[in-house]
Amino acid sequence: MTHLFRYNWMVRDEWFQLCRQISNEELLRKRTGGAGSILYTLFHILDVEYSWIRGVQEKPDIQVQFEDYMSIQQLQELSDTWRAELEPFLVTWTSDLDYEVVKVPWATEQYTKGEVVRHVIAHEIHHMGQLSIWVRELGLKPVSTNVIGRGLFKQEG
Repeated sequence: MTHLFRYNWMVRDEWFQLCRQISNEELLRKRTGGAGSILYTLFHILDVEYSWIRGVQEKPDIQVQFEDYMSIQQLQELSDTWRAELEPFLVTWTSDLDYEVVKVPWATEQYTKGEVVRHVIAHEIHHMGQLSIWVRELGLKPVSTNVIGRGLFKQEG
């Protein structure tokens, strides 16, 4: 599972790089589908990941406002900060946690920690598909979503 978080983070970083070619006006333009704009979609991805993983850790949710992160540079810095906080927890994940129940303050239902972390992974992949359509409309080549060739499963030795 850690491999898929690392995959999402690699792809996200590549999206941040690609988006540096796009004007802030285009990044903020309201679009059909998705979370509304390229920039807001990236913010939404970060916010969902951070909130849910903190929820799995049974830590309080920290509310941040999109209006405070309205540039690619600001979003990348936020992503890097939150990743540094979440990664130590995620790399210690074991299947023992999969069936533990968690309750988060913004939902009435209880979930298992395993379903939550997998939701977070799938959520980001889903939105990357939407970003791909939008950048194609701008005449740009989207970030590759291939898992193969990224070196995620090389053994360190």
